[in-house]
Amino acid sequence: MDIRTLPEAEREIYNRIRSRYKLTFDKLKVKDRSIRLLKVADIEEFLEGKDPFADVTEFPFWVKLWEAAMILSYALASLPDPKGQTLLEIGAGLGAPGITAAACGFDVTLTDYEDIIMDFQKVSVAASGLTNVRCAHLDWLDPPEMAPFDILTAAEVLFREEFFEPLLDVFRRYLKPGGTIYLAHDARRKCLPLFMERARSEYNIAGSKQTIHKDGQDITIIINRLRAKEE
Repeated sequence: MDIRTLPEAEREIYNRIRSRYKLTFDKLKVKDRSIRLLKVADIEEFLEGKDPFADVTEFPFWVKLWEAAMILSYALASLPDPKGQTLLEIGAGLGAPGITAAACGFDVTLTDYEDIIMDFQKVSVAASGLTNVRCAHLDWLDPPEMAPFDILTAAEVLFREEFFEPLLDVFRRYLKPGGTIYLAHDARRKCLPLFMERARSEYNIAGSKQTIHKDGQDITIIINRLRAKEE
């Protein structure tokens, strides 16, 4: 991508990030929509051998485009009537699902907890030519005031049990009555069934699986759809 085509503000962000990391853009095509995602070029060098399934507290989840995020992007692109609907991506990281949803017509808010993550998001949004996306800080332990959304979505956010209740509180705060939550995770995530069992008292939960073959192995992604139970 020709960086000179970025708006000035995002070009300045890109140059600031480039002073710290080797960068590249990935083009992600979902159905008839295409987006561009700014990424660290050499992820293995950046990660220094960290394994997300060995010690989640030491793994920078945001830096990788996860298979669950790609599958979730396709799921969101299949939703009907996006025009006029609002969508919040929680723990968005690189933001593939949310940016894909924006390309399909949703009004999207991407959230995460570090400035550097949102810098990547802002450049990706600009590189994708979108104007219906905002980026915002969201600390699950101290969530800010925001209007509720029609759809909440997240990929690979369930990895520590102590954050189950804060995440459920985020759901309660930001989901409109009658709204829907879409979550996507690698089936190997040990916290996934534990969280769903906790959430089942408040939500009707449906699930589906999709298995993809990558780098010589099968990876199964579980997508869960949650809707609040009627009181």
